[in-house]
Parts: sequence; structure tokens; C-alpha cells
Amino acid sequence: MRLFPNVLQPPFEDIFEQDFFLKGKWSSDFFSNDRPITIELGCGKGEYTIGLARQFPERNFIGIDIKGARIWKGAKAALNEGISNVGFLRTRIDFVESFFAVNEIKEVWITFPDPQPRKSLKRLTSSRFLKRYQRFLINEGVIHLKTDNPGLYHYTKRLAEFNNLPVEFATEDLYKSDSKDEILSIRTFYENMWIEAGLPIHYLRFRLYSGVILNELADEQ
Repeated sequence: MRLFPNVLQPPFEDIFEQDFFLKGKWSSDFFSNDRPITIELGCGKGEYTIGLARQFPERNFIGIDIKGARIWKGAKAALNEGISNVGFLRTRIDFVESFFAVNEIKEVWITFPDPQPRKSLKRLTSSRFLKRYQRFLINEGVIHLKTDNPGLYHYTKRLAEFNNLPVEFATEDLYKSDSKDEILSIRTFYENMWIEAGLPIHYLRFRLYSGVILNELADEQ
């Protein structure tokens, strides 16, 4: 992947407790336009990142994952199709603040993350991570969660409501809901497996205020 123009793989020493060279410059120096940017955390093979990029050529998308073999597939597919509004970043999500500046990101997708059943603060939708997203997401930017795990879904919904974050849409069974949103019909490889196994897909969309003080749920602490 070192030869792929749509993939960045910064070494640890370039991002640990310091800013990545593209922070605040993704639009100008990577995409060469001023279109809004959406990121997907834990993008896996990139099915969602690429699917969004296909549907919205007027926007830019960055898929983030630590697994190189997974990113390779998505990055290769984007190159083969000539999709120029998508990039991939190989890094740990713990370092996401090193990559994006204030108001640089419009939306965050979190698709089928590890539910971390015993460690709530390690969940990508915990108050700990939401505070990180606040630092680069526009005010009232959108957070999307798609998961097969009911515990993570209900935890995230309760956390959003507890912090007075506007929940715009919530369903415990996406494909049996009345949603007509084509974005939500994009399916990953593993998502199709879960659907075939009869597992419902949960979806939640809420907005994150940049100035609000976020608190963790007491029972989760």
C-alpha cells in the first residue's frame, strides 16, 4: 500500500502527542477541493466508505482502520473504479485527534465497532471518544452508529439522551423500519452475514454539540 496514492500509513512517532502534517489541510493538500469531509472509524474493507463516496461525489470521505489487509481491499477497489473523493488512513483510532483540526469534519460514521462489553470508556461511542470528536467535528455535526450489538446500541442511545444530544433517528431493526434512506442500505460483508443469520441491525443518528460538557453514564462508570 505504500504505492497507493489514496492511502496514508504514518509511523507511530509521527503522530504520538503531535499533529499529523495534513491536520487542517485535508481539503487543500489531499483532496484539492473544499468539499465537506466525512470519516468512517473502523472502516474494515472500506465497503461503507466507498459506498458513501459513490453516492455523494460532491463530498469527501476518509476510512480509518488499523488493519492493513482490510484497508488494502477498499483502497484497491477505489483505485480500480477511479473514485477520487475517498482516502484511507491506517492508524489507531486513539490517535484520531492528531489528524483533524477544529471544524474539519462534518460527519462521523461508526460501523460495527467492537462493543467492549466490559470496558465502556473504550467504546467508540463513549463520552471519552465523543470528547475527542468534539475537537474536530463541526458544531452539531452528525454521529452515525450502525451495529449488530444491542448492548452498544442502547448504551449509546442512553448516553446521547443523558447528555441532551439530539437523537434524530433510532431503530433496533433497521431493515424492518420505515427508513427509506439509501445511505443506510449500504451493507458490509459482515453485515450481510449477520442479516443472513437473522440478527437485526441497529442504527442510531444523533448530533454532537461542540461546546457541551459530556458526562459518562453513572452505571457504566
